[in-house]
Amino acid sequence: MPDQFPAASSGYATGQLARALAAAVSAGTEADRERALRKLRRWEDVLRGMADGTLTVGSRTPVADTPAWVTLEVAHGGFATGRYLAEVPLSEEESARVASLPDDVPGRNERERLNLWYLGDDGQAELLAALRGGHYRVDVPEDAALPVLVLLLDKGFPEQALDLAAELRPLMHRLRLAPRLTQVARPSGSAVRLTSVRAAAASLRSARVPAQIATMRDAVTVWNPLYDRLVALWCRTVDGEPPHLDESGAVRGGWPCRTWPADWATARATWLADFAEAARAHAPTGRQSHPKNNFARLRRALESCPDGSDALTAREVGWIRRAIANTVSRRGAPGTGQRDAWRTAQAAAVAAPTNAALAGVLAGRLDRYPADGGLPSLDVATAAVPEAETTAEIPLGTAMPGHLVHKAARSLEAPVDELVRLGVITSGETLAAVLPQLTSRLLSAAIDDPVVAGLHEQCYTAFRRRRGLLLLDLEHQVRFTELPWVDALAPCRSPEPDDAAAARRALRQTTMLALTAFPHALLPNPLVTELRALAKQAGLALPLVEEVAADIFMGTFTTKWRDAAAVASRLLAGTLYADYYDLPADWSTPQRTVLRWGKRTTADFTALCRERAGTSGGTTVKNGMLLEQSQILTTHNLAVLVDGLTLTDELRDRAPRLARQAFDWIVRRQAQRTDDRHAALIQVKNAAYAWRQALFLLSFCEPAVRSAHAERLADETRGTVLEPAVEGLLHVLRGGRFTATGTVRGGAGVRFLGWSEGANPFLVRRE
Repeated sequence: MPDQFPAASSGYATGQLARALAAAVSAGTEADRERALRKLRRWEDVLRGMADGTLTVGSRTPVADTPAWVTLEVAHGGFATGRYLAEVPLSEEESARVASLPDDVPGRNERERLNLWYLGDDGQAELLAALRGGHYRVDVPEDAALPVLVLLLDKGFPEQALDLAAELRPLMHRLRLAPRLTQVARPSGSAVRLTSVRAAAASLRSARVPAQIATMRDAVTVWNPLYDRLVALWCRTVDGEPPHLDESGAVRGGWPCRTWPADWATARATWLADFAEAARAHAPTGRQSHPKNNFARLRRALESCPDGSDALTAREVGWIRRAIANTVSRRGAPGTGQRDAWRTAQAAAVAAPTNAALAGVLAGRLDRYPADGGLPSLDVATAAVPEAETTAEIPLGTAMPGHLVHKAARSLEAPVDELVRLGVITSGETLAAVLPQLTSRLLSAAIDDPVVAGLHEQCYTAFRRRRGLLLLDLEHQVRFTELPWVDALAPCRSPEPDDAAAARRALRQTTMLALTAFPHALLPNPLVTELRALAKQAGLALPLVEEVAADIFMGTFTTKWRDAAAVASRLLAGTLYADYYDLPADWSTPQRTVLRWGKRTTADFTALCRERAGTSGGTTVKNGMLLEQSQILTTHNLAVLVDGLTLTDELRDRAPRLARQAFDWIVRRQAQRTDDRHAALIQVKNAAYAWRQALFLLSFCEPAVRSAHAERLADETRGTVLEPAVEGLLHVLRGGRFTATGTVRGGAGVRFLGWSEGANPFLVRRE
């Protein structure tokens, strides 16, 4: 085991600060600038806290004098900024409530007075009424603290309520400990939603007409008609036929400024006024403002001729003649069929409604539904524009573009598999984001009282929105049951909940959904967390493991990794996966454990990973090699889930299709080129992980299917960086084995791994 272990440094935070600063400087819109400035502030807070010692990055209590249960603001990478998410200014409603409080309500500030008022008779009555009516919203877990305390008092558990009050008391002057008292529409049954109607409508309203499109529309609808009128004005002063260009490019025809119709001065003044009004409403483009442009030349000449052409030089009159000749020869004279046809074609090209206009219509439709709720169906989004929604720009029957419907669909309430099918849930990370809505209902089913269960459900969903901290020394993230108000609810739970079967069904469905929807992707840590919660509720002891970051790997593993590896070796014995990765056949010897940082770690599993990686770890790359071997040995939860949930038969039916999908993803991924070395390393790492998933799936296929997949893959990858990987796969399928270095003796085949010291043979770089 290496003597030196990772320690959080300020280098990463400094780099993030520099990137945020660069983003703020180069931001194209005010919204982009605001986002960049918020990131900049967060990283400034991180660096300031690390410098003055108020932040201990790597600890599960990184903020000085702060309990682990406090919800922290966490920047990318798990760096706490030192801010509390529940430490917010009073809302308008809260300020009004504080203003109405009796003078004898104690507290050193308004937040503390409000929190303490809720513990009095009137405050308790208000909270109880909101809880019983469902008129409250828990945004961060702390919002549920005082409601739990009030419910404990109401149900006759004063001792637990007093203990909770003592735990909360030191932070009552800083934290909001009560929810927003507002009606909240929540999905029920098996339905979930990715976001609320309010958020989906806001996303739609953020749509803007691209600058290039806006400029083109202005040109066609505003400036071109003005230009045609300007040319027509000057043509009225021509003596003879309008100027035009001959085959050699010389100007032929009459001269302008020779005749002056009686109404010309009035027409001139009208045009100039219309131009000034247009310039105020629409920014002129280069065509209208460039001094050498025909539009600009003719306009300046018009401004100089209030009563005739006396103010113009002969050269300027010549330029007027040339400008008229240019446009007449190219598009025809004003009022002719040739020019009118051209302008009609231009108008038709920009007549289609803009996405921004249609997005506004769709946002208006969403406004008919509760802002905090979701859409009951997509019919409201997919319907064509009816007469009531038509405008000058949007005609009757206009269809909603698919990408706008997709934005609205983010607020659709539907079963998870339906949202996957619709493309609303597009990754395991997104699946993990919505799964707490289901998990919370199953966990809350252990509580008989529907009022308490509803509060527990909202609190759990809010807790799962907490961002994880960067942790060292094998520390674990704060668990839901560590929240003091959640722990205080223990007397309200049923001693023998009957929801284990429902949790098991949800666990099976979610596992198969993740495998079938994203067969190329690792199960992300947030999803593993939810699967673990479901497994616990189902009464299943599944050794589910997390993906560990290579830069903070502590050089050892806890015992669950060895347990997971034992399941994988047993389930996959004699399969392609076991042969390809040389899985150990037997884990039956007693496990050797070592106590480190108060955790029981597995010495033999760690030693095997070190041996297979050919390195003792220490650097990020060496750690990555060790961690990849741990994922290979455990199949990163696939074997544990398939075995523990008896999914083998279901997987066999779907494995051929899923394996092909995973291989197709790898081929597409490796066909991409990048100039960025870090992006290229991430690309090959993810492709290697997808390769492992594909081989796991292929292990459940018939031999003929395995061979067919490999042969097809060989045809598709010939001459690419993947060719050696496919050669290695074919070698194993034909009964061969890799050497200790992962190569094929006497052949070009190589075992596909994502981490390696030195140049990775599968690294894709732009040539």
